[in-house]
Amino acid sequence: MSTERDWLSHNHEALYDQANQTVNYLSVTANRDRMGFAVNTAIGKWFDTEFIPKHNAFKAAFADWQNPAERTPTKTVKLAEAEAAFKMVYRKLYNGFLKESPLVTDDDLVSMGLPKRNTSRTPAKVADVSPDSNVDTSVPGRLAFSFYQKGGRHKKGKPEDQHGVEIACVISDTKPEKWEDLTISKFATRSPYIMSFENNQRGQTLYYAMRWENTRGEKGPWSDIAGVIIP
Repeated sequence: MSTERDWLSHNHEALYDQANQTVNYLSVTANRDRMGFAVNTAIGKWFDTEFIPKHNAFKAAFADWQNPAERTPTKTVKLAEAEAAFKMVYRKLYNGFLKESPLVTDDDLVSMGLPKRNTSRTPAKVADVSPDSNVDTSVPGRLAFSFYQKGGRHKKGKPEDQHGVEIACVISDTKPEKWEDLTISKFATRSPYIMSFENNQRGQTLYYAMRWENTRGEKGPWSDIAGVIIP
């Protein structure tokens, strides 16, 4: 069975965020050296010459594609091609290097937006309730989404058996009636999750819902659809 369904984000936006989280963590020299990715090692050279160029190509294709007003079939095809090439090295990075390395801790994996090692024969639980959440609107042009176990405001972040939370959202003049109408999807492994907006989006309403996702990509129920004005 392919490992892609276990941990890899399954839409363009979520994969983009997840990959950037991984690269940002591995861009810190101290992290690289401690985990065996120093620039003069074989793994470090592979990361710099194989992984990073494909990540940059995916980022460039995503940037060219992400504006719906300027999106074309050609841009969509280019994104799909760049994403497919990047997924190959992303899977190799996690499954071939990170997950099996004794130098890489579970905290490292979580900080990179990746799941912890599965050291138990017990299957990961599928969440039966949705997350609780709140949104910080104190910074202009930014929303900070905090999420936690239902009924547990004192408990920060996700439950131990969940990989992260999917945040589906859309900017709209009217409240969507169905979760399917929330056409933008983000994936967060750490709380709070920050969304930034353009100046011309400020004052508009962002509608959103959340659901937990475990390490096998199995999703729990959606929360109610809520709205927040972009500050």
